[in-house]
Amino acid sequence: MPLMVSCSSIKNESNISGKPLVLTTFTVLADMARNVAGNRLSVKSITKQGAEIHGYKPTPSDLVQASSASLIVENGFGLELWAEKFISSAGDIPTVVLSEGMKPLLIEGDVYSGKPNPHVWMSPKRAIYYVDKLVLAFSKLDPSGSDIYIRNGNAYKAKLQKLDDQLRKSLASIKPSKRVLVTCEGAFSYLAKDYGMKEAYLWPVNAESQVTPKRMSRLIAKIKEKNIPSVFCESTVSSKAQREVARSSGARFVGTFYVDSLSKEDGPAPTLLELHRHNLRLIREGLAQEN
Repeated sequence: MPLMVSCSSIKNESNISGKPLVLTTFTVLADMARNVAGNRLSVKSITKQGAEIHGYKPTPSDLVQASSASLIVENGFGLELWAEKFISSAGDIPTVVLSEGMKPLLIEGDVYSGKPNPHVWMSPKRAIYYVDKLVLAFSKLDPSGSDIYIRNGNAYKAKLQKLDDQLRKSLASIKPSKRVLVTCEGAFSYLAKDYGMKEAYLWPVNAESQVTPKRMSRLIAKIKEKNIPSVFCESTVSSKAQREVARSSGARFVGTFYVDSLSKEDGPAPTLLELHRHNLRLIREGLAQEN
């Protein structure tokens, strides 16, 4: 559904805060939206922390909440397989697709070959585009707050630009032969492309998270061939298969990345910025060592 927002679409009757309600499909987008919205909008995520978002099954309470929303924000590029049907069931709710207009990186090989990799926010450099889309959407929803959204958006983009510089410098210091991210999900394509890394994974997206002997043996062989010291997994899936890959290949399982979901407030990745800093610390711990 294209972005079509007007003041007349604002519906506050079911929103306790009295502010226009913006629903995002997952927690990472909710954090980005809050940074732009400030105190003028109420922002909530449909999925909770830790949820597997690719194949999420909306509940009746999700639909009730969506029916009172003024705007729904989704990622696009095939990430939320359930979103189209959900939004249609929720009623005539304006929607903004943050990846719309971007040129995607395509998934290579496996059953998702040729489809867009949806994990754009995993590159701070590209996440800035999302911020611009949010500023535009919120300004159309609430024109009187446009200056605030622009100001908040610029402040948040400055933080993302600073993070971009931090990642670029830190990852560039890793020995080139060690710059390979071995993960469960192929969610790091944009980060790898933008920051001089390569990636290998057990499955292309979590919606296709079956661990076949062929996938596992192929990954183990690559780790041995490239002498990759460490492997990782993501917080929304089981790390059991990846730990077996580590045992069979001689690599070390370093820890858990956050990708499709933020952590709880007291966890290591309560915001997108902290998500990247946490992941960077793990990458440095696993790959910056001499072997």
